[in-house]
Amino acid sequence: MLLIAGPTQPLDDEHRWNTARRLLHDDALKPEDGLTGLLLLLYAQAPSAIHRLTTEDVEVGAREVRLHLGNAPVHLPEPVAQPAPTVAANRKGHATIGALMPSPWLFPGCQPGRLISTTQLAQRLNNLDIRPNQARSTALFQPATEIPAAILARTLGIHTDVAVAWQCLSAGDWANHAAEVSHRYSPRRPHDAP
Repeated sequence: MLLIAGPTQPLDDEHRWNTARRLLHDDALKPEDGLTGLLLLLYAQAPSAIHRLTTEDVEVGAREVRLHLGNAPVHLPEPVAQPAPTVAANRKGHATIGALMPSPWLFPGCQPGRLISTTQLAQRLNNLDIRPNQARSTALFQPATEIPAAILARTLGIHTDVAVAWQCLSAGDWANHAAEVSHRYSPRRPHDAP
């Protein structure tokens, strides 16, 4: 049986948005650290998902930047979109020094061809005063009240069971949504009473 605990110490929205603004506008932060924090705070991505992102997961178009978190790419709005192409183009670290081929990882690790570890990524977030579990819980809580579990799972790249559990915890009951929508738009038959 899958048990998912809810946010025991959620961030308040003001703190979450202030932290996101700091990540976007603090020029002293490395772009990769800012992007990591934004993916956690705004898109509920756990370090275990963030560390697996590759440069191919970032699509830079003429007018938009998309990021593959789940099955469908997510459009990153400005100014959130700014660090993604920078990080994809300028990956730094021990893994890129002396490597024969560029690393495919958006966040390369300490060895050529290897991705950053989840532990290292969580430590980077902790250094930014972001607690990954707490921040992710808060980031998942709001969309779970507003988005059907299947869409939440597909968009954020989380398992459907996890999305359903979060939906139950946040009291976002979408179980009857499809039935309600189908009844609203079903054509009336001639013998149906008005």
